[in-house]
Amino acid sequence: MSLLPAWLLLLFAIFSEVGATTALKVSNGFSRPVPSVIVVVGYLFAFWMFALVLKRMDIGIAYALWSGLGVALVALVGIFFFGESMNWIKAVSMVLVVVGLVGLNLSSGP
Repeated sequence: MSLLPAWLLLLFAIFSEVGATTALKVSNGFSRPVPSVIVVVGYLFAFWMFALVLKRMDIGIAYALWSGLGVALVALVGIFFFGESMNWIKAVSMVLVVVGLVGLNLSSGP
């Protein structure tokens, strides 16, 4: 069985989690109803997709991609949409996360 469906499910899970985390910031402590609903639905969808991914992908690789890409994307959302700071340490750290993810994927074989 090809891993392509698992990779697509994982991307859906990651983007859903990043969207839910972004909505969590906008929800103002769950005081705004629409972003609060997006948080709950987004996380439920993300975990459902991730559960499907784990049927077909090694947990170590799947979780590394989930957490690493999620952290990097949320950091970029913070920089571009919420005016959070960007400095060389943050930039180098995000590059190292990506390099680590590539290394893990290359180590897992075909």
